[in-house]
Amino acid sequence: MAHGVPDHQPALPVDQASVLSLPPSTQAKDFSQRWTVLDSLLCGAFAGAVAKTVIAPLDRTKIIFQVSSKRFSAKEAYRLVYCTYMKDGFFSLWRGNSATMVRVIPYAALQFCSHDQYKRLLGGYYGYQGKALPPLPRFLAGSLAGTTAAMLTYPLDMVRARMAVTPREMYSNVMHVFVRISQEEGFKTLYRGFTPTILGVVPYAGLTFFVYESLKKLHAERTLRSQPHPSERLAFGACAGLIGQSASYPLDVVRRRMQTAGVTGHPHTTVLGTMRAIVQQEGVVRGLYKGLSMNWIKGPVAVAVSLTTFDLTHNLLHKLHQVDHYTH
Repeated sequence: MAHGVPDHQPALPVDQASVLSLPPSTQAKDFSQRWTVLDSLLCGAFAGAVAKTVIAPLDRTKIIFQVSSKRFSAKEAYRLVYCTYMKDGFFSLWRGNSATMVRVIPYAALQFCSHDQYKRLLGGYYGYQGKALPPLPRFLAGSLAGTTAAMLTYPLDMVRARMAVTPREMYSNVMHVFVRISQEEGFKTLYRGFTPTILGVVPYAGLTFFVYESLKKLHAERTLRSQPHPSERLAFGACAGLIGQSASYPLDVVRRRMQTAGVTGHPHTTVLGTMRAIVQQEGVVRGLYKGLSMNWIKGPVAVAVSLTTFDLTHNLLHKLHQVDHYTH
């Protein structure tokens, strides 16, 4: 009996050590699991709201030119902004922004969140779990994310376009737009322009995320820094926005014409019919690419602000989760 106790005593410290000391890989896995879908949704919503508010006056001006037959120029765009300011006041430049926020907050939240999920799924499928994806899956993750968000929030985009091109007296608020369109034009009108939206969002979202992720990967390989500076993120986002929006711009014009057909008097009901009418009446460059030069200003700014804001808030929340993990 006296000899049985010492035989078992050395095992105690070993068991305690094995329980108390977790391998670094397990700790890292615990930290990554704290980064939840809810965090991704919140960061995406915040990023989208900030970006769209910054460029709202330019966005409204672009939509007005897209849905009219007026020839676009920087001088005419400035004149429109100035006349709107003088007639209706400074905050009229943000008319329709409430509808934009109603749409962009869920859209951006869903897009960024689904992009993270698609990256994880495609990474597991192609054997790149936890690593930078190869080019094709990188493009697919962005395209699928944009398509998912657009499908779930399209009626809100329709409402936003209507509010941007109509006088204040016609629609008083977002719900008023929904009610009037449903009663006067039918519920299906809320999905007018859906086809060019999906056709446009595939190259737009795909190229935007592809270029941004590719530039970050190239930057990490060249500088040996895992995280770029905020100014570098803005530059990467601007390049991504410029390329993505230029590739899908004609379909954006077609989408706006179809969305606003009920108030502009143009009978645009199909993608090819709308595109043919624009080309016949206004030409290819002056019709399908109307306002593109303004988009080269607002588009890169919006995408740069959105992607950078998401990344910075993502990193901030991740650090907060790490601190919370250590303190508890």
